[in-house]
Formats: sequence, C-alpha cells, structure tokens
Amino acid sequence: MAEHTYTYVIVGGGLAGASAVRGIRELDKNGSILLIGGEKHMPYDRPPLSKMLWFDKMAVDEIFIEAPDFYSQNGALLALGTRVTRIDTNSNTVMDDKGNTYKYAKLLLATGSSPRRLPIPGGDLEGVCYYRYLDDYRKTRGETAAGKNAVIIGGGFIGSELAAALTINRMNVTMLFPSKYICGRVLPDYLARAVQANFVGHGVNVLPNETPISIRKEGKRFVVATTKEQEIAADIIIAGVGVMPNVELASNAGLTLADGIAVNEYLQSSDQDIYAAGDVAFFPYKALGHRARIEHWDNSRAQGIAAGRNMAGANEPFTYMPFFFTDLFEFNYEAVGEVDANLSTFADWQKEFDTGVVYYLFEGRVKGAMMCNMPDRIEAARELILKDEEVEPESLRGKIK
Repeated sequence: MAEHTYTYVIVGGGLAGASAVRGIRELDKNGSILLIGGEKHMPYDRPPLSKMLWFDKMAVDEIFIEAPDFYSQNGALLALGTRVTRIDTNSNTVMDDKGNTYKYAKLLLATGSSPRRLPIPGGDLEGVCYYRYLDDYRKTRGETAAGKNAVIIGGGFIGSELAAALTINRMNVTMLFPSKYICGRVLPDYLARAVQANFVGHGVNVLPNETPISIRKEGKRFVVATTKEQEIAADIIIAGVGVMPNVELASNAGLTLADGIAVNEYLQSSDQDIYAAGDVAFFPYKALGHRARIEHWDNSRAQGIAAGRNMAGANEPFTYMPFFFTDLFEFNYEAVGEVDANLSTFADWQKEFDTGVVYYLFEGRVKGAMMCNMPDRIEAARELILKDEEVEPESLRGKIK
C-alpha cells in the first residue's frame, strides 16, 4: 500500500474537478495537484452528449475540457479509472480502491451525481440505458439506425433532448413521462404545451401522464408495459428520470449534508480543509436569497474555478449566477436565475411560443428569465434579476431585446 502527499486532492473527474485545476493555478503555480476520476476518460463536457454530437456539430475529441497536455503542463497528476473509497478527516487522507492513500492539505469533492434507476421489474436489464456518460453516447449512437424504435422514459432535459436527437436521426421515438407536459417543471403550461405540440409535429409519439410498470426482453427487443396498459416495443430504451448527488463519501466522513454537501459562501464544507463544487454542492445562492444545488454545466464550471481559487487562499465568496440552456428541434433557450414553473410568469413574445423572453416572478420581483431563440442575452437578464425591484409585469416588455 502506497502513501502519497499532495497540496490539493480533487475527487471527481468531471467539469467541476477539471475547472478546479485551473482555479488553483490562477493563484498557486507550484502546489502539487492530484485529480482522481472514476471514469477512464479525460474530463469532458456532458452537454454535447445529448446535443451537438448528435447533429455532427462537434466531434467526440472536441468534448474534452482541456487539451491532453494541460494537466501535465500544470503539474496535475490524473488518476483515472480510480474511485475513492474513504476520507479520514482526522489525518487529512483519502483512500482509493487500489489500496493507495493520499494525504492532502486541501480536498475538493466534485463527485457529481448518478442517474436514478427505475424501481420496476426489468429496470436493471442489460441494455436499459441510464444515459449520462460518454460510453452511453457511444453505445447508443452505435445502435441508432433509421427506422428503429426507441422508447424514452422521462420528459425532462435528458429525455426531451434525446427524443429530439433520435428523431432527427430518423428513429421512431416514443416518450412517456408522469407529468402533463414535456419539461413541465421548468416551462410554464402555455409554453410547455407548444413545445409538446412541436414534438408531436416532428413525429414523436408523446405519452404524457404515463409511466412504465415493467420492462421485459423478447428476443433482441424490449417491451415496455405502462400504467395505461399499453405495451411498447423498442430496440433502444433510454431512461432519463433524474439524478442523485453522490454524497456517500461525504456522509461517511461526517460532513454536514442537506440537499447535497452543505457548503458556505466560500464553497467550504463543515470541515475547513474540504470543499465541494458542482452537482453535489448545496450552497448559498446569494442572488436569490436561499440555498440551492444546481445540476447544470455553467454552475459546475464556475464553482470548480471558485473552489480551486479558495483552496489556494483566495477567500472569495461565490456570488456567480449560473445559466443553463437546451436545444429541442429548432426551439432553444438560455435561462438564468430561478426558472420554476410554479412561479408566476410573464411572457414578452416577439413571435408567440417561439422567440421572446419568459420572466419568472415571485412577490412582484423577477427571479429568473428564459430567453427563447434569443442567444447572448444572459447578462441583461442577470442585471434585471440582481436589481431585485418590484415591477409591474407589463413594464417588462422590451426590457431584454
């Protein structure tokens, strides 16, 4: 059993972990860095897995966050295909699944999240894809062919993006999900209804208010049985039913948990030497006045950099307001702030249900904004949210042009 010592140990080989290397090096040019990642791949971006790669707008070798020599040039050692099994906060050490022990001065937990599984008979059948990783994209892309049938379980981000992607790749796609509309947690009813009609118009068989009760194999194909007594045959099944933050390491180490790993404004956990960033961090969202855990790309990037800087001594509060985006056929949007369909909304359309801004309001104040087919308006939306002023909805017309 080997023991090694590093100034910084990063657990997690995704965007937050890779970004932390850059954050550390902005302040500390010499401290030793170890990044431990469970996948064998170099750290990569996830959004292309359900977006650009399917439309040949990006090659697989372009999804990696940094060039291969970035880590060696910055004195960061990668331990890929390796999982941390234990953290000892008394000795500031972590242990991996290969019997190695690493001592740290500062530790970052960027452990991300894992797909929820379907708690139904057949949910664990080989070939049922809980789509999240590069290997999932490669496998699914290899099985894709015009005329084949795909069943997408889930109507959120992953389900809707992949339903669009597979349809554009000329597959016959059926979507089923328990809510009334696609992306119903984010889109207000009037917009969700229009988006869903657009999916149907593109040939997607949309089954709202419906969930699977079992999956079985018949030869090489799957059959999905649903709550409404339908049976749907499929060559491919993709389940996008949400994710859970990977907090087991933190829990076993005795760190304070909430909806993820509880951190302060510096992204520091209940242990002063341990930080958390990305999907797993439950942080004070200053602009909105409450704590949050955010599972989007821009948040992981920004928090990774911020955590790295703070591990290296910056002592800077994390006040950034992250954005997110999606592409659903020809409809795309960018959004920032609190974008929750339960809030009241006001839509300023240039073209109804297509181009314009949807404002999300609470007690008369703008808490979030969604720019539909209006790219590069994030900063204007941030400024409006940060003003935190009471507004009359009609006064929002033309605020973001």
